[in-house]
Amino acid sequence: MDSSSTQPSTSGGKKKPIAIITIGMAGAGKSTFVQRINSYLHSRNPTVPPYILNLDPAVTHLPFDANIDIRDTVDYQEVMKQYNLGPNGGILTALNLFTTKFDQVLSLVEKRADTVDYVILDTPGQIEIFTWSASGAIITDAVASSLPTVVAYVIDTPRTTAPATFMSNMLYACSILYKTKLPFILVFNKTDVQPHDFALEWMQDFEAFQAALNTHDGTRDSEGEPTYMNSLMNSMSLVLDEFYKHLKAVGVSSMTGDGVRDFFEAVEASRDEYEQEYLPELERARALREKTLQDAKDDSMNRLMKDLAVDRAANPDAAQRDRWELEEGDDDDDGDINIIDRSDEPWPGQYIDVTRARRHDDEEINWPKPA
Repeated sequence: MDSSSTQPSTSGGKKKPIAIITIGMAGAGKSTFVQRINSYLHSRNPTVPPYILNLDPAVTHLPFDANIDIRDTVDYQEVMKQYNLGPNGGILTALNLFTTKFDQVLSLVEKRADTVDYVILDTPGQIEIFTWSASGAIITDAVASSLPTVVAYVIDTPRTTAPATFMSNMLYACSILYKTKLPFILVFNKTDVQPHDFALEWMQDFEAFQAALNTHDGTRDSEGEPTYMNSLMNSMSLVLDEFYKHLKAVGVSSMTGDGVRDFFEAVEASRDEYEQEYLPELERARALREKTLQDAKDDSMNRLMKDLAVDRAANPDAAQRDRWELEEGDDDDDGDINIIDRSDEPWPGQYIDVTRARRHDDEEINWPKPA
């Protein structure tokens, strides 16, 4: 599969990179999954590696090298000390602080848009910190407004064999889908331990899930009647039946790499969904927001002009008394202010390689190399 033939266009003719936001419960294997797809992309095209962002401030070790790491910007331990927070509060606050600088992150990503095909975001292990926080929503919306974006919801397959756990994961996936409104891929991870065929069958065949639910322990009370939880899951499975029809699901082993190719095929297929469904909705929302802002500005200006008209009618001489004569030497115009960018200039203490120093381009000096 040639990725260069399936990328959206940028100004230079190359297609925009696609952003992959990995989300999942703690222990589902998100970071290992990111490491696996990173390794896959490096092996497929070493000259075009992915651009990776780590958004987990509490992680102690990453199995991959992140291009942008939140830990380089925010000290998670120091945040907990200064704000007297626990682990989850520290992660949330660190993410909030990082979000205040996310415009700089986007500018760095956009500078690399012509040289990368994929931008991968690894989110915190505590899923609710990212999915239900303001900072998570800001990051998701900012990325999705700049690049084609897909959400990869990573599921721990061995721990989903119980119908109740499976249903909990599907309900959470459904809530994230309708919150982000982005193309969504279910990634059943750890298929080397437990194949995901049972999950696909439950998603495609309502009766198969019902049969598994009825044979599971604890589904009936002492009198042989279905329990409340059993009845609830039966009802929810009917509700989610329509939800399953709009989902892409793949099985992946982050340890062996099995299924990674299928995942990227699903990612490329999600690009059309982004362009056909999300992008028009984004443009409509942006136009509505701009119209609302302009209407508010117009209303404020109209009220201001009315107030001025009333004031002038009541005090016709007030405007004349508010005028003053310019004294000699006064200037009503401050002139142009030139902003100087000194980022390319040397600064005190900067390292300079004297063996490369030249007063002019034609100067030929062979400096001795240190032993």
